[in-house]
Amino acid sequence: MLTDPQRQHAAQILRDAELRRSPVGPLTGTFPEIGTDDAYEIQLVNIRHRVAAGAEVRGHKVGLSSPVMQRMMGVDEPDYGHLLDDMELSQDRPVPVSRYCSPRVEVEVGFVLGADLPGEGCTTADVLAATDRVVPALELIDSRIRDWRISIADTIADNASSAGFVIGEGRDPRELDLKAIEARLTSGGELLAEGRGDAVLGDPAVSVAWLARTVARFGVSLKKGHLVLPGSCTRAVDVAAGATFTADFTGLGPVSLSFT
Repeated sequence: MLTDPQRQHAAQILRDAELRRSPVGPLTGTFPEIGTDDAYEIQLVNIRHRVAAGAEVRGHKVGLSSPVMQRMMGVDEPDYGHLLDDMELSQDRPVPVSRYCSPRVEVEVGFVLGADLPGEGCTTADVLAATDRVVPALELIDSRIRDWRISIADTIADNASSAGFVIGEGRDPRELDLKAIEARLTSGGELLAEGRGDAVLGDPAVSVAWLARTVARFGVSLKKGHLVLPGSCTRAVDVAAGATFTADFTGLGPVSLSFT
């Protein structure tokens, strides 16, 4: 476990790296004793800092939602981060790559909540009942850790490597088989990645329920109007200036993001 001054120091390191667009070495190298609880507290330090400066929490994201990524990180459950209003991107406005350290895009089926979710004991039935609509989404991920050399503690502390998001129009989740939604990510007519909803813990609604139960341990709740990104159903793809990425989902339609 880290001391509170160490957690504050680690949070400052990440804030400076993001502000300067200058990634740093892994926190696990500077703070060898860092644990998962430390990492979530470091994440919250920086989220509180941004909220105090005027940002608003718009939702949460789940990372490491596939068994392959969990094995790679040596963990047996996902992680999570916060989505803030200053992270929301638009399909109509290209995003400068220079704003980020090492950006990538991921394909997700997002959940827009029409009611608060319970915390402890939240089920997939609760998730479906509370969801106003599911939406096609692209998450922009970025690592303030140099060359993406991240451990589980590094990515958690770094807001689960989240940097931005864009969503399209949505539908009532009860009209769809969320597990069977197929997604294709293309750029310039080239197929870059494809996957299905069941790549996310077998069912993306399972991921949202896990998130609601997990954040409750830290005094956080998933509220009406929040967006939840449950995890990517495809691999992450590196971003380059001049590229436009389009994710097309069966039953949901497309969402795009361009870069300059």
